[in-house]
Amino acid sequence: MIRTDELRGIIAKNNLSQAKVAKELGITSKTFYEKMKKGVFGSDEIETMMHLLKIENLIDIFCQKVTL
Repeated sequence: MIRTDELRGIIAKNNLSQAKVAKELGITSKTFYEKMKKGVFGSDEIETMMHLLKIENLIDIFCQKVTL
């Protein structure tokens, strides 16, 4: 599950809109918002976002930590 609040912050920090990120992913804004709502993206989308948003640590955003 993706940490969507963190991802939204990184998108804003990079002076981008979610619509712009969606366009870079080759999906519609509506599809992007639905994926954000569910917290699920494909591995190719994650890779594109990591490059676009200059995310160095995959785990910080795209892998939610589980507490037992």
